[in-house]
Amino acid sequence: MGRYLIRRLLQTVVILLVISAITFFLFWATPANPALLICGKDCNTETVAQVNATYGFDDPLIVQYGTYMQGLLSPGGRTIGSEGSERECPWPCFGESYQNGIPVWDSISDAFPATLWLATGAAVLWLFFGVMLGLIAALRKGKLIDKLSVGIALFGVSFPTIVFGYLLLFLFIVKLQWIPFPDTANAALFTVGPVKWLQFYILPWITLALVFAALYTRLTRANMIDTMNEDYIRTARAKGLSERTVVFKHGLRSALTPIVTIFGLDLGGLLGGAVITEQIFSITGLGKLAIDSVLGNDLPAIMGVVLFAAIFVVVANIVVDVLYAFIDPRVRLS
Repeated sequence: MGRYLIRRLLQTVVILLVISAITFFLFWATPANPALLICGKDCNTETVAQVNATYGFDDPLIVQYGTYMQGLLSPGGRTIGSEGSERECPWPCFGESYQNGIPVWDSISDAFPATLWLATGAAVLWLFFGVMLGLIAALRKGKLIDKLSVGIALFGVSFPTIVFGYLLLFLFIVKLQWIPFPDTANAALFTVGPVKWLQFYILPWITLALVFAALYTRLTRANMIDTMNEDYIRTARAKGLSERTVVFKHGLRSALTPIVTIFGLDLGGLLGGAVITEQIFSITGLGKLAIDSVLGNDLPAIMGVVLFAAIFVVVANIVVDVLYAFIDPRVRLS
């Protein structure tokens, strides 16, 4: 197990380095000139030259990339700015935004809690209801409850997130007025209290959970049907074990293995920002930060969000692999 984890951690470092390099060089492949974006309306030849010197845009790309990665890999961060105006950028140094000069790590730190609450709350809903509906459908295969579960799953998969989100917003906020309009000030649990916090997140959670729960329902149903026809399930029943033990200890435990895989990837991806849902409900999370950064060609912010999201996805893969050994006894890690 120890060697396996070390090997996976080394793979994680390599993957993140490749992602950072691809993102960095793709940005420079665009025709946009970051110096012009930074100086704005006051651009002239002298100003552009000063900006290039300050941010190191005149250096070769490989040198710029090495300087950028130094701030992430070196515990002391790095120094940014030109001679005479140097300033320290502590670790982890993702640089400063070209648009507003704010350190990218500060922007990520401010945006991440909202995305964290959104992703984890929705994940609890879709995992619980998705697995539950899939399990019921598999155990009642061919009956009415099975057909209803499959129908709900098809509805959720085919319903676009943006349409369902705006539908919930119009129905519960505009029409019925059961919930106040989204206010980003209510996104902090320990500041506004649980009631306002729940009112802020309940509709975004349902919006995300509908699509994912539908996929988990279909996956759980298919896996449970296959698992319950395995020989070891027949053996467990022949030994006289209760149906409850057969279903939950032997059947569901084995059927959850592929579900854990997709859950880790889904949750890791959402922790990098749920772009559409955050836009619909005015959530100032990583998704909105990513959109603003791309529209403004803000390389440091783009790099920061991409690498931050990539860390969650890669780490989620490692956690999923480790959990295999605990969920399914047939899986052994060496």
